[in-house]
Amino acid sequence: MAAIADVGRDRSRGGYSRHGFDDVELSLREWFVAEATDRGLDVTCDRNGNLWAWWGSPGPGAIITGSHLDSVPGGGAFDGPLGVVSALAAVDAMQAKGFKPAKPFAIVVFAEEEGGRFGVACLGSRLMAGAIDPDAARRLRDPDGVSLAEAVAAAGLDPARMGRDDEALASIGCFIELHVEQGRGLIDLGAPVGVASSILAHGRWRFSFTGEGNHAGATPIGDRRDPMLPASQLVLAARAAASRVDGARATIGRIQPVPGGTNVIASTVDVWLDARAATDEVTRSVVAEIKAAGMDAAEAEGCELTVTEESYGDTVIFDPALRDSLAAQLGGVPALPTGAGHDAGILAAQVPTAMLFVRNPTGVSHAPAEHAEPDDCEAGVAALATVLEHHLSI
Repeated sequence: MAAIADVGRDRSRGGYSRHGFDDVELSLREWFVAEATDRGLDVTCDRNGNLWAWWGSPGPGAIITGSHLDSVPGGGAFDGPLGVVSALAAVDAMQAKGFKPAKPFAIVVFAEEEGGRFGVACLGSRLMAGAIDPDAARRLRDPDGVSLAEAVAAAGLDPARMGRDDEALASIGCFIELHVEQGRGLIDLGAPVGVASSILAHGRWRFSFTGEGNHAGATPIGDRRDPMLPASQLVLAARAAASRVDGARATIGRIQPVPGGTNVIASTVDVWLDARAATDEVTRSVVAEIKAAGMDAAEAEGCELTVTEESYGDTVIFDPALRDSLAAQLGGVPALPTGAGHDAGILAAQVPTAMLFVRNPTGVSHAPAEHAEPDDCEAGVAALATVLEHHLSI
């Protein structure tokens, strides 16, 4: 973690901004390749830009661990990189005792997990699992107008090859992802390490309000069709809708007015909604209520609204047998649900997956205050090495 602590620091937001296939993330990928190679691992890059570091020869029934190296804008140091670094450290621990895997083993680094550049979370694992149309993925654009296809090509990959990777999926016996906990569950339980039981259903929607751009001083209030008004009302509607449903979450963390001038009435305002709840039905019900409120607010201001679903994942229940096996191997550590999405959640529909969580004493994530104490990180490495060694021996 110390070796990459200065890579991608965001001086304006605080924390880190490391986004898929940008210069910062590419430098982290180079760092990972060097670290893996130093341990005698053979590194390959798959058709979707995911890195695989193999201990021994690739093959079916492989035990896979890993996470991601990218971040949200202004994110914390541990979300993603802790899983990658812990995987490398677990290999160190196993090699130090002379352990030899009886099965194929690899560390994977998934591309663009956070969706901080192209707007779709878990993009590398979604492409591999066939959970997103590759043509739609290639057309995704970042805030500067660069398409995913262009970014991938600039990184030396062939965007025409992106898509479901049956060969990679068929090689996976199980996937175990270690991650810093994004919440307070382990704090309240007094445990440094736990296993995941489930992930909330969750998705992202773009609400595009269209009105009439005009002069802030020359346009009387009564003559305006200002899309910022219904956009701002949507923020309140999201909070209200989620507050009425136990366990639901609705967040608006990004608003983009066009043209974005202080003395200009916006012509369009794009608002991004993140919504989550325990089930698909409840999540979509919350979003439907927010959408209805947005439509009413747009009509009242003489504006139009279009809503686009940019990504979605149904409720994930991690493989019960694998989950219980991990918990037992670790002496009965607690199992807890999470509201955060992960690559392990995407792969759960294709292969047995499980997650280990490391305690976060702040309970804060996707922000600079995200943290994990060194002793808890070491406990996470020990736990990961224990379960990997077990599964690589049977």
